[in-house]
Amino acid sequence: MTEEKAKMSTGRKVVIFLIIVLVLLTIAAYFVGVNYFTKHFLPGSQVNGFNCSYMTAEEAEALLAEKAESYALTVKTHGNGQEGITAQQVGLTYTPDGSVERTIRQQNRFKWFLAFGQKQTYELVSTTSYDSGRLYEAVKNLKCIQNGTPPSDAYIADTGSTFEIIPEKEGTQLDEEKVQKVIAHAMVVGRPSVNLEEEDCYKSPGVYRDDENLIRQCEQANKLTDVIITYDFADRTEKVDRSVIKDWLVIKDGECTLDREKVAAYVYELAYTYDTFGNTRTFQTYDGREITITGGDYGWVINQSEETDALISAIKNGETQVREPVYAYKGWSRASNDIGYTYIEIDLTNQRMVFYKDGYPLVDTPVVTGNPNIPGRDTPRGCFALDAMQSPAVLTGEDYKADVTFWMPFCGNVGIHDAPWRAQFGGSIYQWEGSHGCVNTPYDKAQIIYQNVDVGCPVVVY
Repeated sequence: MTEEKAKMSTGRKVVIFLIIVLVLLTIAAYFVGVNYFTKHFLPGSQVNGFNCSYMTAEEAEALLAEKAESYALTVKTHGNGQEGITAQQVGLTYTPDGSVERTIRQQNRFKWFLAFGQKQTYELVSTTSYDSGRLYEAVKNLKCIQNGTPPSDAYIADTGSTFEIIPEKEGTQLDEEKVQKVIAHAMVVGRPSVNLEEEDCYKSPGVYRDDENLIRQCEQANKLTDVIITYDFADRTEKVDRSVIKDWLVIKDGECTLDREKVAAYVYELAYTYDTFGNTRTFQTYDGREITITGGDYGWVINQSEETDALISAIKNGETQVREPVYAYKGWSRASNDIGYTYIEIDLTNQRMVFYKDGYPLVDTPVVTGNPNIPGRDTPRGCFALDAMQSPAVLTGEDYKADVTFWMPFCGNVGIHDAPWRAQFGGSIYQWEGSHGCVNTPYDKAQIIYQNVDVGCPVVVY
């Protein structure tokens, strides 16, 4: 037993010795590796795209210099396209600057044993240089730069019956400035290829079909044009529908709305066509003559500012309607013949006044009008609107004061009234005993007119 114990003790000593030797060898190997990789690249080291594993700085620099001279960059483009740029085209050269040696020193050499099977990539930009002018020309001459088609944004289009969103188109146009930067970097770090699509060098549309603003604007455009407004001018109409409104649309502050200036221009044209205030008119007299009437204050005038606002409001609210414009002044008839069939006609030459009621001559009487031989007393000519009605009334002037029963002014202080101081009317009395401008009328005729007329009635004087 003693002899067996001795054998076992000797065996343990041998094992322990071997372990110690193995540990010492491992430690020695570790420090040998640490020392070796103090001046060599670790396994798996890639410098500017080239395998520099186990190389010294001098060896790596020699490899980089050799590779720089024969370097060619593959430029991958849209649709699996491919082009290339060589080192000779851009004057690519390698110039040692100590960065390779610094990179080796910065390695974690104390963990060299963990580097096997791993890959470490280094991009040393400062060691490689190129002629910027030649690089610019080389990139500019690439077919993908020269032949690219620009992208187009999604947009709203009028199809004739509605507005729709036309989808965007991607295109193949490149951002040249970005391509210059991407290729320059790829070349100085020695990349074998660069994919311009992956590098996001292609220009993209600014607006896509699913853009929330575009969708909202399209909906607004369709809503604004889905309305019909008909202007009623008695024997004429004007229609504001999609064909008109579509030309008024404008994008403002991100919203599709109406261009007020364009709507105002439409209302201006409406007023130009249908306003009659002070217009020259063709008039048929009681005795069948056709004459031209100018001047006066009778007629229709559209309040353009208020009507513009009202029209915009109606369209925005989607109010299909028949409407009349907002008027500043109104006549009695909105038809082409805006005098209508109820009016007072005064013939100065023949000193005759006819009052038509609904086309029937209710009064036909001789009168005495203003004295044309005294300045300022002639009865004004034109088409006027009856301004007021008063009964009884006192007429006053610089040199007169007169009581009348029926007073119907139509041009300032000039009007139609009875004249109790006169026994005769008509003829040529007005030439020497005419009024101060008023239309002196027999009492009974003035009474009939007063009882059958209203303020605003047209008064035609010629």
